[in-house]
This record gives sequence, structure tokens and C-alpha cells, in this order.
Amino acid sequence: MTTPQLSKPRIPGAARREGRPGVALAVIAACQLMVVLDATIVNIALPHIQTDLAISTTDLSWVISAYTLAFGGLLLLGGRAGDILGRRRVFMTGILLFTLASLLGGFAQEPWQLLAARALQGVGGAIASPTSLALITTTFAEGPERNRAFGVFAAVSAGGGAIGLLAGGMLTEWLDWRWVFFVNVPIGILIAVLAPLYISESERHPGRFDIAGALASTGGMTALVYGFIRASQDGWRDGVTLGSFAVAVALLAGFVLIESRAADPIIPLRMFAERNRTGTYVIMLSLAAAMFGMFFFIVQFVQNVLGFSPIQSGIGFLPVTVAIVTAAGISQRLLPRFGPKPFMITGSALTGTGLVWLTFIEPDSSYLSGVLGPMLLFGFGMGLNFVTLTLTAVSGVAPHEAGAASGLLNASQQVGGSLGLSILVTVFGTASRNEADKQFPAFLAQAEPGQVAAVKQTGRLPDPWGDIVLTHGIATAFIAAVAMAAVALVTALLVIRVRKSDLEALNGAAAQAGPAA
Repeated sequence: MTTPQLSKPRIPGAARREGRPGVALAVIAACQLMVVLDATIVNIALPHIQTDLAISTTDLSWVISAYTLAFGGLLLLGGRAGDILGRRRVFMTGILLFTLASLLGGFAQEPWQLLAARALQGVGGAIASPTSLALITTTFAEGPERNRAFGVFAAVSAGGGAIGLLAGGMLTEWLDWRWVFFVNVPIGILIAVLAPLYISESERHPGRFDIAGALASTGGMTALVYGFIRASQDGWRDGVTLGSFAVAVALLAGFVLIESRAADPIIPLRMFAERNRTGTYVIMLSLAAAMFGMFFFIVQFVQNVLGFSPIQSGIGFLPVTVAIVTAAGISQRLLPRFGPKPFMITGSALTGTGLVWLTFIEPDSSYLSGVLGPMLLFGFGMGLNFVTLTLTAVSGVAPHEAGAASGLLNASQQVGGSLGLSILVTVFGTASRNEADKQFPAFLAQAEPGQVAAVKQTGRLPDPWGDIVLTHGIATAFIAAVAMAAVALVTALLVIRVRKSDLEALNGAAAQAGPAA
């Protein structure tokens, strides 16, 4: 008589198919790719979304801001949720939420439906993205194995933007703009199915959710962005505009008060006590503000004025990605020799120079003479800053707070992008209205009755007057972007004080922070 062998008891939360780290890494990287890709894939489709849903250029900016505000505002809360509730559980929740929002966005028939879906996407991304990075530390052993996993994660984060540009162009031109959202659905479902099979649940840690702080900060920034965009359409004396700014001030002041008293704040205010770290947050916020606006308006210019197809637009932006990756590699190699400050100064100066160049854009500017050159300068400058800012942000931070420091830098990028885009849209709207008033008499002198009726109905002048108005608004908006880059440059010059003796700490910070997402 044989004694039946008892099966080894399964550890609660363990992956059902353990011992396959390659598949686990593929699942985690696919999540990061989907979230990063979404930041650029939608940009290429914006002119088609605008036409199909009849959205004004100023309101179109909400397609970007609705996502980035929710993502940036809830990013730190998402990371905290993974620590408290279990990273795999929260990871899957974020993925499923992001997938559902993508499906709803693809089916949107009204602007408000699309904006609501984009905000929900941002919430899902804020839950999934920080948790995916944290899952690497619980899935892979410290040492070469974990370092390789971080390398793959970093490569996906860097390349996702370029993939999004090409994918957005192909999907929009060959199928429809709605497929830039639908494409996330099968990927998200596959990730959610594979996650419990190959990724184990993490240990839960006690803690509290700073929901009040997260809602106050996100609500305050949303009210601030809405105030700027409202001002571009209805003026600075509009009651709703002024009320929106008042709500923003109240909520943001309340956020500071909440964080100063919270036992477990979402943003520890002591993070701002060190001048170099505060300086890096200001630089990232300022440069991101200019970067989001640059992508938004150049897409409008190359498709609506130069007549580029979506695929041509995606290819046209690839040199920017190449410039960013090249400059990031250079800064990473030379940082130990020169320290971070020269790269912050040079990078901010180059981005500012590229933006100054873009202020001279004209309706007859070509891609080579008016777009490519300034974009390469801008991209190279951003690349010099990305690695440098990430390492400086976590330099001197205790290991258990490195995630909060780097997460706050990422949040600064998203929130800064939303705020900057709203300011540039405000400048664009005012300049466009003034230029349209100047061009209207010339249009009337040559217009047929049917054209006049169409302008009264749509509020848009036909070409070539429409191109003149659009280009003037874009060029004027870039003047405000130059001011944002100038803030970054002045901060790098006057605030940052990192000495060569600090380089050892900076190099050690790279191991704590992991790759920049």
C-alpha cells in the first residue's frame, strides 16, 4: 500500500506559475509601456479628434490635461495604495480601470464623454504605474537580476514615447482616431489575466491613506487649469474664471495645511527643506510646462498648416525622441566628472533657445527650417536634464523616502505639464482672437456669401486666413513657453548648489531611485 504524497501547501498570494521571471517582467513592462505610450499616442490624433467631436483648440487641451492632472495628482496615492493593500492587487485594479477608461474613450460621442474617460485613464495610470515599478523590487532579487529588470523598465519608459508617436499615426491614418484608445483594451485584459499567474502578491505594510490631501491637491490644480482655459475664451473678468481661481487658491492652501498636520502625508513637506531638491522640482515643473505645450501646438501646426498626415507627424517627431535619448546617455556618462549643475544649466538654456526659435514660426515655414531645428535643440536640452534631475531629487534622501522623492518629481512633471499647457492655451486663445479680428476685413473683401455664413457658424476663418491666425497664436504661445524655460534656467543658476564632492552621494542615489519613469 503506497502512501499518497501530500502536495506542497500554496503560499497565499503566490503566483500560480512561479519561477518564470521573464514572463513576469514582460507583464510589468507591458503595463508601463501602455501608460507611457498613452502620453504620446493621443497627441498625434488630436486634430482628428478636434474635427470629429467639434472641439475648439483651447478646449482640445483638456484631452491632454484631463489625463495628466488625474495621473500626476494621484500618482503618490497610487504608490501608497500598493504598499498598504498589496502591490499586485492594486496593479491589477489600475490596469482594469485604465482598460475600461480606454474602451469608454474610444466610444465617446461627445467632448465631455471623452474628457471623463481621459480623467479615468489618468486615475488608472496613477494606480498602476508606481505599483509596476515597485513590483520589480518584490519580484526580482537584489543584484544583477533586479538591475537587468530595471534596465528593461527604463528602456520601455524611454522608448514608449517614440512607439506612441508612430502607433498614433498609423492607427489614426489607417483606421480611426478611436483606435488610439481601443488598442489598450486587449493589452490591458491580457496583463490582468497574466498578472496573478506569474506575479506574486507583496507583503502589506500598515499605513494611512491621505485621501484628503490627494483630493485637495488634484482639485486645486484642476480649478487652476480650468481658470486659465476659461480666461482664454471668456476673459479675465469673467465671474466663473475668477471663481475658479478663488477655489484653486482655497484648495491648494488647504492642501498645504492638510499635509502639515497629516500623520502620513502624501507629500511630506520636509522634502522641500533641501534647496537642491526643491530646485529640481521647480526645474522639472517649468520644463514640463514648456514641453507639453510644444508637443500640443507643433502637432496642430504640422497637420493643419503643413498638411502632414498622422503618420508623417509621428515620424516627424521621432528626431526629438532620438535627441532626448542621446543627451540622456551623454549626461549619465559625464555626470561623475562634471556634476549635475552644468547639465541643468546647459539643458535649460538649450530648451529655451529652441523655444525662442519657435516664436519665429510662420505659415510658410517648412518642417526643416521652422520645426526640426528647434525641436532637436529642445529635445537635447530635455535629455540633459532628465537623468540629472532624477538623481539630484533623490540625493541625500533616506532609502525609505527615495520613492516619495522620485514620485514627487514625476508628479511635478505631470502637473507642471497640465498647468503650463493651460497657460500657453490662454495666450494662444487671446492672440488668435486678436489676429482673427485683424484678418477679418481682408477675408470679407474676397469672401463669398456662403463663406461668410460658414465663418459665423464655426467661428473659424478659412485658409489662408485661418493658417495665419493659427500660426500667430502658436508663435505667441511659445513666447510664454520661453518664459517657463527661463524660470528653469534661473533656478539652475541661482538655486542649485551641488559640488563635485556630492557626486558620490548622487551616484549612490541612482541605485535607490531606480530608472526614471
